[in-house]
Amino acid sequence: MIGYMIEQELGNLLPFEVPFATILTMVEVDPADPGFANPTKFIGPVYGAAEAKKLKAEKGWAMKPDGDKWRRVVASPRPKRIFEIRPIKWMLKKGTVVIAAGGGGIPTIYEPGRKLRGIEAVVDKDLCSELLARELEADLFIMATDAEAVFLDWGKPTARAVRRTSPEAMRAYQFPAGSMGPKVDAACSFVEATGKTAAIGALKDLSAICRQEAGTTIAANARGMDFAPGST
Repeated sequence: MIGYMIEQELGNLLPFEVPFATILTMVEVDPADPGFANPTKFIGPVYGAAEAKKLKAEKGWAMKPDGDKWRRVVASPRPKRIFEIRPIKWMLKKGTVVIAAGGGGIPTIYEPGRKLRGIEAVVDKDLCSELLARELEADLFIMATDAEAVFLDWGKPTARAVRRTSPEAMRAYQFPAGSMGPKVDAACSFVEATGKTAAIGALKDLSAICRQEAGTTIAANARGMDFAPGST
């Protein structure tokens, strides 16, 4: 559904002769990944305590509190491989705008005998995008979001927007696991693995982010941490 919506918007923006396609993306994960031992990704509706207990017993679901309610949780294993990487590369070479790895892709494992099987899990979309960017040998990996940049002390009077930094400097700070944390991890991982540049910022500022005039740029050759003008 999201792929359809993106295709529709691209169709309204791009010249008619520019092709685009959405790829249903299977992503290999390791069945021995530590994430399966500690499910953390909330999925589905909320339940009362009694109903959650019943579902856990009947279906074997892992349940965790979410505020004053309960929700099902599944594992969030790290992505190992994108199975459709070859057709994605083929289409890019033909000038196609490719939409792939939506929602982190479809978690897939190998069973004995090299048999593929889907598994109930949620691959983090930012880590999957990082893997895709790395396998495509992208020069610049951008995670466009609704936040203008990565902030230190977010929500406090001392909040500062990071403009440019190194992976080492960025990893010295903790960011919320449910929002900016995975994006920072993915950006740092891309830079550490490739020596290239990653960025995080608002979709509306995409052009300025490419020029390193907006958002947060993480680069291998950065020294320390620089803040956006006006940040204290």
